Parts: sequence; structure tokens; C-alpha cells
Amino acid sequence: MKRRPGTQLSEKHKKPNKAHATLRTPVERTISRIKHWRILRHARTSPNILTSVTAAILTLMIYT
Repeated sequence: MKRRPGTQLSEKHKKPNKAHATLRTPVERTISRIKHWRILRHARTSPNILTSVTAAILTLMIYT
């Protein structure tokens, strides 16, 4: 939840935001690495296959 200007976010709303950020961090880091490596920039294959490749890379990066 976003806080309104001039107010503080309650503890009730801070906990879900922190949980969401914790889950989002590894995904953001992995996407950044994939972009840095330029793996998919010149790929000449079906977008369906690239989706599977990206999902596999994401899984390996998060769980290793």
C-alpha cells in the first residue's frame, strides 16, 4: 500500500509491503543480470522458447 503525503504508513500496512519487497528482490536482481549479460538480445528463436529459457534462468538464479 502507498502512503499518502504527510502521513506515516501503519504497521498493519508495512508488513505486507516488506513481504512483497522480499519476494520481489531476487526476481529484480535476476532480470538485471539477464539484461547485463545480453543473453536474449540476439536470440533467433521462437518467443515461446525464450519465455521458457527466461523462466529456467530465473529459477536457477533464485535457487542457487
